[in-house]
Amino acid sequence: MSTKNLHLIRHAATVTRHRRALLFGHRSAVLWFTGLSGAGKSTLAHAVEESLHQRGGHTYVLDGDNVRHGLCSDLSFSLEDRSENIRRISETAKLFVDAGNIVLTAFISPLRIDRDQARKLFQAGDFFEIYCQASIEICEQRDVKGLYQKARLGEIKEFTGISSPYEEPLHPDLTINTGAESLEASVERVLAFLIQNDILKPSL
Repeated sequence: MSTKNLHLIRHAATVTRHRRALLFGHRSAVLWFTGLSGAGKSTLAHAVEESLHQRGGHTYVLDGDNVRHGLCSDLSFSLEDRSENIRRISETAKLFVDAGNIVLTAFISPLRIDRDQARKLFQAGDFFEIYCQASIEICEQRDVKGLYQKARLGEIKEFTGISSPYEEPLHPDLTINTGAESLEASVERVLAFLIQNDILKPSL
């Protein structure tokens, strides 16, 4: 039965997001890293989290492979299930934002409509789409798991960039050329972006 048919009333918490921000010393937000498999989304997200953690930031990374082992273990890689995967992640990220965290999501999230739907869950200034831009040739060179080779041999069906589409962001909030920039430079660009958008204080 849909929850829309139940008599549900939201409970108002006394510990609010604003109070958490005052306690933590930074605003909460979602950094939505998107890009092809092998573009460096997870690597960059975890490196940014490490830097924020060392500064005393409250963070959490929602990583595509990790989530597929639990919350979304029942989903396939069809476009329909990919959309449901992103819907679940978006709702989970929203809870983490309310808890005062800077949430870093690392998902291919290949369809623009799904990323746009994710953005709509958040207030203006709470959701930032970060495009990890790398050519498919570079992604294949980095492919230590051999996934691209298996996809080209037909051993993996519905593989993004080979047999399933990836729609590049049209207007990302930030583009990181992960195919050319060093990891250290990429992290610094993300941190500068957070300061510019009033998520972090320069002193954090």
